[in-house]
Amino acid sequence: MSVELVATSIGDRAYERLRADIIFGRLAPAAWLRLDRLAAEYGASVSTLREILNRLSSEGLVIAQGQRGFQVAPVSGAGFEDVASMRLLLETYAIPMSFAQGDLEWEGRVVAAHHKLAVMERRMQAGERGETEVWKRYDREFHQVLIEACGSQTLLDLYGGVFDQYLRYQMVAVVFRGRIAAEEHRMLLECALARDAGRACEVLTAHVDGCVAHTLKSGALP
Repeated sequence: MSVELVATSIGDRAYERLRADIIFGRLAPAAWLRLDRLAAEYGASVSTLREILNRLSSEGLVIAQGQRGFQVAPVSGAGFEDVASMRLLLETYAIPMSFAQGDLEWEGRVVAAHHKLAVMERRMQAGERGETEVWKRYDREFHQVLIEACGSQTLLDLYGGVFDQYLRYQMVAVVFRGRIAAEEHRMLLECALARDAGRACEVLTAHVDGCVAHTLKSGALP
């Protein structure tokens, strides 16, 4: 393996780890990111980490503060509302196209993704909170699969980035609406199998708006 390929794989791994640590709250909002500490933690050079942080800055997960360095993007109630609005805009646009074009294989992936999510939601409702990150990964997978047949990779990529920002707010605020959210996911599954895009968009809007309202009411965000 060439030196260039090794460097690329190290940089890619460091990027994925650092990005996940921000999204899942292991690096707290507004925390300063010291390059020397990151180099020891993620096994990448300072120059590579600087490139990674600039990339994450373009994704809205990090703020470049000039000579002061880099900082994890802060969170706020207004920020969550803004991200949620963008998520709804993209997802409700993609759902009709995905429902119209999805084939039997797509239906199978939707059912499988919902099954995994439903299992984790039952565990969460039973008080098993040790796998919160797994639960949210399955939540992301289910919503991504719902729209994956839309026919636009650009749309899917854009949606994935917005959903990850939305997910970060959920992880920071530890948002779990229990039975209500689980029921909304079940209804979204039924809408997908029935190809009822209109009803799905109504359920999704209630789902996202309910999450935002619950989070803001909890006072978990500044």
